[in-house]
Amino acid sequence: MENSKRLPTSTILRGMTRDGSARILVINSRKIVDDMIKYHHTSPTASAALGRTVTAASMIGTMLPESKDTVTISISGDGEAGKIIAVGDYFGNVKGYIQNPLVSPPKKPNGKLDVGAAVGNGTISFVKSVGANEPQIGTIELVSGEIAEDIATYFAKSEQVPTVLSLGVLIDKDYTCLAAGGVLVQLMPFPDDATVDLIERNAADLSNISRYFDKGLDNKAIADIAMRDIPYDIFDTLEVEYKCDCGRDRMKKKIQSLGKSEILNMLDEQQAEGKARELTAVCRFCNTEYTYSESELLKQL
Repeated sequence: MENSKRLPTSTILRGMTRDGSARILVINSRKIVDDMIKYHHTSPTASAALGRTVTAASMIGTMLPESKDTVTISISGDGEAGKIIAVGDYFGNVKGYIQNPLVSPPKKPNGKLDVGAAVGNGTISFVKSVGANEPQIGTIELVSGEIAEDIATYFAKSEQVPTVLSLGVLIDKDYTCLAAGGVLVQLMPFPDDATVDLIERNAADLSNISRYFDKGLDNKAIADIAMRDIPYDIFDTLEVEYKCDCGRDRMKKKIQSLGKSEILNMLDEQQAEGKARELTAVCRFCNTEYTYSESELLKQL
């Protein structure tokens, strides 16, 4: 991947109110989204849609209980964007995919990118792979297609966890990421009513979160806005990145899982088209190509 400009590493701040009522996460995901754009060559609207999704998945991943756990957010709308997927891990690293990276609906009357139109109507699903247990799967209907509202609604409906979530992505004229980030505030069991009221009041100040990142505010300054008049402590700050875990062996095993008969059929088709008897797999998260010879694929099958 080309690295035309060096951006600061993306970071997540994690904290909690001193009364134990809520936890807060703030992420500056500009580097993550900019790397995502370089991998997928997305249009501005696709960058905003997928960028918001990977930003959320990175934060949510850090709330998983064990180091090998992952969360997959899958958005299936009837808009031109098609399928949108983001996978976050326990460390906050994330990867993503959008079916139509060139989706470009007309902008909203206020001049903003219309992510909701690109996504359309459909569903949003969460798959949490936690420990050795069966994956936890939940699905709800999309509320707006704007991503943040849909994810917050998922937490409220499927997990009964009241959540404030604001996500923002600004795209520059050269299609790179100008600013990106998010704030997530979740209530813990038995929260203090006064703290809840303050969180709800402060949520109004987070409606256009990308403007804070664009102005250069750091995670602590943004957390202070979300926690105005609420005593809270910062636990830690994590460095996170867009990180695909594909590899030659892993992709080969995916092809081999099709079985010997299907692989031979595919190789025969290649030969019939005058091509070499080899197969190429492309990772949908980073677009890396892996080519395998017939002997590689049939070994141990």
